[in-house]
Amino acid sequence: MLFSSALIGLREGLEAALVVSVLVAFLVKTDKRSYLRWVWTGVGAALAGCVAIGTVIAYTIGEMRFEQQEIFGGVLSVVAVGFVTWMIFWMRATARTISTELRGRLSAAVALGPAAVVLMALLAVGREGLETMAFFYANVRTAERGTTQPLIGFVVGIVVAVVLGRLIYRGALRFDLGRFFQITGVLLVFVAAGILAYGLHDLQEAGVLPGLSTLAFDLSGPMPEDSWYGALLKGLLNYSARTTVLQALAWVAYVAVVLTLFLMPRKQVAAPARPAPAPAGSVKENS
Repeated sequence: MLFSSALIGLREGLEAALVVSVLVAFLVKTDKRSYLRWVWTGVGAALAGCVAIGTVIAYTIGEMRFEQQEIFGGVLSVVAVGFVTWMIFWMRATARTISTELRGRLSAAVALGPAAVVLMALLAVGREGLETMAFFYANVRTAERGTTQPLIGFVVGIVVAVVLGRLIYRGALRFDLGRFFQITGVLLVFVAAGILAYGLHDLQEAGVLPGLSTLAFDLSGPMPEDSWYGALLKGLLNYSARTTVLQALAWVAYVAVVLTLFLMPRKQVAAPARPAPAPAGSVKENS
């Protein structure tokens, strides 16, 4: 859980840090520093909103019965997988143009006034925060009760992301962001597949889905989850020693489809061909 949570924190945190860096850099370079406070107001509102939503969810789950907790956790896991799937494909498509898009949106927001700048920053950062919250909570549910590894990993990932974002903003660090998001995207596909399988298991335990007793394999003897190698696989791939057929099929199908589409080369749109210039001295014929 330490690795997967750190990966979530690093990936989502760096996205949010890059968004904020682009907004701040645009305002500084265009001599509109007076709008910086409105950007930070939007960022603060987004973070406060995510914390409030997370607190409500945690309190609500604590008041639920076992079956309700399993249903809620299972649904949230599936939603989190949907979030991360959309996120990795969106970043794959926009990694090279996100700065231009954000600058254009902020320029339009500045023209409308402070309220528009606050709303723009709130939505840009809030989306990342909600994705992080849902995915992190789903990952926590797959961990053993009482462990702090997911929280530690998440905090480490966020701290590293903030440091990297700061260095990138200052120009002290340059690296291929497209390559970074591609590598972390591949890793997140496997993390998401494990969360999807765990979410389906929650729904099976709640009786929403069938097949709880139909196991694809039971490795609790040779590879228990509390062994060092079982814990390593659980931390990396959300490994479960007792996996149902539905879980196994969902894991394989998700990885096979999403990873294939993610690694598929993007089609390059060819620029329209320019007409060849007419030879010197030629006369255009009348139809």
